[in-house]
Amino acid sequence: MSKKASRRLELSAEELQRIKARARERRLEESDYELIVAILDTVEFLRDAVQKKTIAVKRLLGMVFAVRTEKTRNVLPNGARQPASTSPAGMQHTTTKRKGHGRRGVAQYWGAERIVVAHPSLNSGANCPECPKGRLYDTRRPAVLVHFQGSPPGIATVWECQSLRCGSCGAVFTAEAPPQVSGKKYDESAASSIAVLKYGHGFPFHRLEHLQASLGIPLAASTQWELVAGKASSILPVYECLMEQAAQGELLHNDDTPMKILQYLGKRAPRYEEPDSKQAGRSGIFTTGIISVFEGHKIALFFTGKNHAGENMDRVLARRQEGRAPPLQMCDALSRNLPRKFEVILCNCLAHSRRRFVELVEEFPAECELVLESFGKVYLHDEQAKRQSMSPKNRLEYHQAYSRPVMEALQTWLREQLDENKVEPNSTMGEAIFYMLKHWEPLTRFLRVPGAPIDNNICERSLKRAILHRKNSLFYKTQRGAFVGDLYMSLIYTCLLCGANPVDYLTELERHASELAENPGQWLPWNYQAHAASAGPPAPG
Repeated sequence: MSKKASRRLELSAEELQRIKARARERRLEESDYELIVAILDTVEFLRDAVQKKTIAVKRLLGMVFAVRTEKTRNVLPNGARQPASTSPAGMQHTTTKRKGHGRRGVAQYWGAERIVVAHPSLNSGANCPECPKGRLYDTRRPAVLVHFQGSPPGIATVWECQSLRCGSCGAVFTAEAPPQVSGKKYDESAASSIAVLKYGHGFPFHRLEHLQASLGIPLAASTQWELVAGKASSILPVYECLMEQAAQGELLHNDDTPMKILQYLGKRAPRYEEPDSKQAGRSGIFTTGIISVFEGHKIALFFTGKNHAGENMDRVLARRQEGRAPPLQMCDALSRNLPRKFEVILCNCLAHSRRRFVELVEEFPAECELVLESFGKVYLHDEQAKRQSMSPKNRLEYHQAYSRPVMEALQTWLREQLDENKVEPNSTMGEAIFYMLKHWEPLTRFLRVPGAPIDNNICERSLKRAILHRKNSLFYKTQRGAFVGDLYMSLIYTCLLCGANPVDYLTELERHASELAENPGQWLPWNYQAHAASAGPPAPG
């Protein structure tokens, strides 16, 4: 806030009218100068205050109404001109999406049961019934029909084993239940489905309880918790193994979002407070998301508690092997995101910096258009590098050739705005420019270090799992419940990042719990299928 408005202007309506009259007659007095300056300072102060309040209201509306896009063509008043790419002519590409027919291809139904229907009277090699000369062959392109059926998330089967009693001696003879249900009530897939619904898609236990009851297959919320909590202990070795591998990553993204744990709120808090810990007196509770890229695999980890994102980064990097080079770390510019005990190569998120200018488009359309178009060129170059599947070294050279001139021109323009007093430093535009210049080195790390990303969007997307849980379930009851949620979210989102089926994965982990405990490295989302096939089916019961 500007220091000019530190003094308060006290003027009555009569005094203002007299000043206006003197100004009209052009006979202003010496004392009027100070009053006019004070009035102008007040107007400037009110303008800045209204502008900042407008930005705060925009952020609130974005949170309430879930604004889903900040694309330049949508935020600029008259739309956006397509950024002119400085790439070679042979590497130009269009961003226009090809129109489709709106229907999903059959390959997308990878989880559906597939039944092959043979022709009832003809087969491959037979004579054609239309012409006697031709022979039929299999086109390998069957006509496909998709048929949907509704079912509850949890399906139950009631086995009625016939019971016979002797009319003379009273002996009872009961039919044996099938092997797959002997000795257990809940299949391994039951807990997996509940966990994916709860921690993968934000479906609260009580809501699932009501849904199951309305479909005639009741499943109490307490029973659901017992199933997923009991399963957590058997799959814990995989979570620890993923954390071990994530610590060796070449690149780590991190960020956090607020969360609630009832154990630490209200009257319960003093009982769980550790007076000698660094968390003593800290009221904030967070869920940290960390995405690690290691040997081509993306690993997602979640941590919920009073630790900040940087403290959870320390927890992960404590497992890093000695002698490894410092990893790249991508995050926003908050100091609490940085580890305190380990060295990293810091990269800051361009999307966070860009958002500051998006919020100012209405007040500074020309300036924001220039900045946003510069960002647009950089993102076009990065997208082109992805489409060409460039190696980190080639991507770096590509950005240095085509993105560096754009960023250098932008840096020069930003400095001119402040150095030549074209923008008030204390204004919202001045603050946005100062933020970008202050963090210029980590914001442009992708121009100097191979493999450095340009934004933290992958971590932002991962945290939507925790945000969805917060919106629907509101809180965790205890730290134990939060840990169970972190464990499942980590495994589920890692599956999604590597293209594995999370329900199938969690089911196989429980079915092969003994093999998993011996060698968890063979039961990761990207290699579990081969080991599940070689291990064979588990023993019944």
